[in-house]
Amino acid sequence: MGILDNFEKGLERAVNGAFAKTFRSGLQPVEITSALKRELDTKAAVVSRERILAPNQFVVQMSPSDHERMAAIGPALIDELTGLVQKHAKNQGYSFAGAISIRLKSDSSLSDGMLSVDSVNVKGEVSWTPVLDIGGKRHPITKGRTIIGRGSDADITVDDSGTSRKHVEILWDGERAQARDLGSTNGSTLNGQPFSQAVLDPDSVVQIGRTRIVFRVLAQATTRNSAREPDDSTRAYDAGDGFWGPAR
Repeated sequence: MGILDNFEKGLERAVNGAFAKTFRSGLQPVEITSALKRELDTKAAVVSRERILAPNQFVVQMSPSDHERMAAIGPALIDELTGLVQKHAKNQGYSFAGAISIRLKSDSSLSDGMLSVDSVNVKGEVSWTPVLDIGGKRHPITKGRTIIGRGSDADITVDDSGTSRKHVEILWDGERAQARDLGSTNGSTLNGQPFSQAVLDPDSVVQIGRTRIVFRVLAQATTRNSAREPDDSTRAYDAGDGFWGPAR
C-alpha cells in the first residue's frame, strides 16, 4: 500500500478554491489525488461497449509555494500519483491510449491550497526505461552494468561511509535486472534479506549501508504533446491500465 493510499483513508475532500484559501495553509497530496480522479471521471468517454477511454496526460497547476513543497518530495510523489491514477482507472474500467504522464506546474495566479487540472488524451508508443531511485534522485540505467558505491570511480557515487568503494552492481540485459554484491564489507540486502546475487523485480529495494536503492521500470511515451512541456514541471511516466507492460 502506497503512502497516499494510507493518507487517503477517510480524507478525500472536494478541492474547492474558496475552502482551501480559507481553511488551508497549503496543498496536500491527497487533494491532488482527488482532483486527478475527478478529472478521469469527468473526461472519460465511452467509445464502444467494451472500451471507455480516459485522458492519459495531466498538468496539475498550483501556487509557487505549493509547487516547491511538492517538487521537494521528488520522483516518489509522481510515482504514487501515477499508480493511484492507474488503480482508479482499473477499478472504473477505463483504458488509456498511451502512457500516463503527470506534471506539476507552478501558477502564480493560484493561492496556496488551490489547484487546477488540465488533461488530454494522447496516443503514443511506449518505451520502457529502467531507473534507480537513490536519495531522492532518479538515475536511468543506460548500460548493462552499473556500479554503485562511495568511490569516485563508481558509476553512481553515494555519500555513505557505510558502503564500500564499489559496493553493488546492477545488471540489465534489456528485459530483466539483477543485483550483485561486489564483496562489500557490510553486505547488501534485497527487500530486507541479505543476498550476494539476485533478480530485481520492479519496485525492489536494495539497501547498502544507509543508502536505499529502489529499482523501477517506467514507461515513457515516445509521442508527447509539445504544448504541454512546462520548464518548471516535475514529470514521470508509468504504465497504463494493463494494456501496457514491460517484457518479462
